[in-house]
Amino acid sequence: MSSTIWSVDEHLDDILAAVRPLEPIELQLPDAQGCVLVEDVVVEVALPPFDNSSMDGYAVRISDVEGASEEFPAVLTVIGDVAAGDGGLPDGRSVGPGEAARIMTGAPLPAGAEAVVPVEWTDGGTGGGPAAAMRAHSDAPEGASGEVRVHRPVKPRAHVRAMGSDVKPGDLALRAGSVVGPPQIGLLAAIGRSTVRVRPRPRVVVLSTGSELVQPGEELTAGRIYDSNSFALTAAARDAGAIAYRVPAVADDAETLRATIEDQLIRADIVVTTGGVSVGAYDVVKEALSSVRDESAGDEDGAGSGVDFRKLAMQPGKPQGFGAIGPDHTPLLALPGNPVSSYVSFELFVRPAILTLMGLEDVHRPKVRATLSTDRALASPSGKRQFLRGTYDAEAGTVTPVGGAGSHLIAALAQADALIVLPEDVTSAEPGTEADVILLR
Repeated sequence: MSSTIWSVDEHLDDILAAVRPLEPIELQLPDAQGCVLVEDVVVEVALPPFDNSSMDGYAVRISDVEGASEEFPAVLTVIGDVAAGDGGLPDGRSVGPGEAARIMTGAPLPAGAEAVVPVEWTDGGTGGGPAAAMRAHSDAPEGASGEVRVHRPVKPRAHVRAMGSDVKPGDLALRAGSVVGPPQIGLLAAIGRSTVRVRPRPRVVVLSTGSELVQPGEELTAGRIYDSNSFALTAAARDAGAIAYRVPAVADDAETLRATIEDQLIRADIVVTTGGVSVGAYDVVKEALSSVRDESAGDEDGAGSGVDFRKLAMQPGKPQGFGAIGPDHTPLLALPGNPVSSYVSFELFVRPAILTLMGLEDVHRPKVRATLSTDRALASPSGKRQFLRGTYDAEAGTVTPVGGAGSHLIAALAQADALIVLPEDVTSAEPGTEADVILLR
């Protein structure tokens, strides 16, 4: 274990310098959700691909309905139906003078028509007053023929979605670096893309260490506690965009831990452990990994494998470990075992590493300045950067501490949506002063 005291920034810089974005792959759209595009996507098909109606109604010529009113409706001959999915009117007919075509939302505007009159502006072909809705063709096939009375005029192209009004061929649909979410998948599908080239979501393996840990749902005997860290960190990894695998807690045995980690490397782009990195007699993560070197050490790029255990000038989260293990130099971050320490460490170090693997440029949580809303001054140890849990009020521009500074207080963590950052040179933060705040939600 290094005797050097590392700063938070130095430790993070060391991690990000060693982590490389994953290699791109081609994925089907459903599998690409949450991934990051590695190339620009250019539109090849106009969207919409043809002029189509935005309403149920009648496709008409402008001059035929000019001056129409309920008292003096324009009476037009209905020459057919155009439904969504049709290529136009039957037999390629056009809408001529004094004619109209009954048209459905999304149906192509037939030749000769210049606008669409909503069905509510007509009698719906019934010969009565204004129609509330258009009758289904199966219920009233006569609605596609006969006459329709139009009660209002329309302007050219009214209620028509123009071809290419959304995007045109050659337009940039999505930029490289975009995260593929539901709207992006919808756009890609709409322009005819079935696959995209992306960096895959990182696979994160999370495991807790400690013979005292019991799985939730099991009996809690004397001296035992429930394993909460692995559940919280696995959820945090998924929240960051990763595919996360939780490994049941490993007992305090170095050989068992080493073997468990080696078994997990086949499905890991990054490994996260929690517990066993301090100075106790049973802190087995250090024992199991501090001297690990694989056969690739000393390869042509000079990069070996191993985990370096460090002390950081921060609270909570002083003991940390980072390195690479296995033949593929898989990054491993060893976090403290106290629940708050492990979660804060994840936010500061693991989450940026995951986002780097994804290929994102901005890997940090948003940070704002906020006024401390507290009854008394907040104490902070000299020379350490302290991270306190808090709740942020964006409207008021304030942040309120929740819980104490203890690294075991999980309940307060569940209430917090922010971390209050007190710098290394601050030993007391008075009420009403400003502080940096890292937003967690």
